[in-house]
Amino acid sequence: MSEIDHRATRREYVYGTLNREDLSANPVEQLARWLKEAESRGNFDATAMCLSTATADGRPSARFVLLKHFDEQGICWYSDSRSRKGQELAENPYAALTFYWPETDRQVRVVGAVKLLPAQDAEAYFNQRPIGSRIAAAASHQSMPIANRKELERRVEAIKARYPEGNVPRNPAWLGYRLVPEEWEFWQGRENRLHDRFLYLREIETGEWQIKRLMP
Repeated sequence: MSEIDHRATRREYVYGTLNREDLSANPVEQLARWLKEAESRGNFDATAMCLSTATADGRPSARFVLLKHFDEQGICWYSDSRSRKGQELAENPYAALTFYWPETDRQVRVVGAVKLLPAQDAEAYFNQRPIGSRIAAAASHQSMPIANRKELERRVEAIKARYPEGNVPRNPAWLGYRLVPEEWEFWQGRENRLHDRFLYLREIETGEWQIKRLMP
C-alpha cells in the first residue's frame, strides 16, 4: 500500500476569537457556555469527550466516552470497571479529558485525579438508561475478547429471557467516575494557526483559579 499523504490537508479556523475578558473566572461555567454553544451550532454529539488513561508504567490509551453530568466537584461518566480504561484507572487514577467541537473551532482539555462515584449514583443512573442499554451492559464484559458477533447476540438474548420485564440489575462492576480538575485549557482556533489558548490552574493556598494565556 502506498503512502497516504495528508500534508496538504488544512482549513482555516474562522469562527471567532477568545480574549481574556471573554472568559468566566470559573472554568466549570466556561465549559457549560461552550458546550451549550456547540449544541446550538448543530453538534449532535457535543458531550462526547476523549478519555486518556495510562497504565502504572505510563503506557497510554484513549477512547471517547460521554459526559453525563458535571459541577464544581468534577466531570462525570459511567462505564464497566472491568474494561481497559477501568483497569488502568484502578492502577493509575489520573486522567485527561478532551472535548472538540469543529462547529465552533474549539477544544477543551481537562486534567486531574479520578475518583469513583458512590454506588447509589451508578445505580440511579443505570436504572434511568433505556432498557436496551441496560441489557447490553449486562451482556457485555467490556474489553474482553469474544468469538464473534453471534455469540454476543446470544448473550443479549439470554439476558432478555432472564429479565422479560426489562428490570435488568446493574452489575456491581458498572460504576461511575469523576475527574476532579487540576487544570483546564480552553482553545479557540484562529486564522494562520495563531490560536487563542488559556490555561486555568488552581491556586493551592486559596483554591482560586489563575488564568494564563499560552502561545499557540
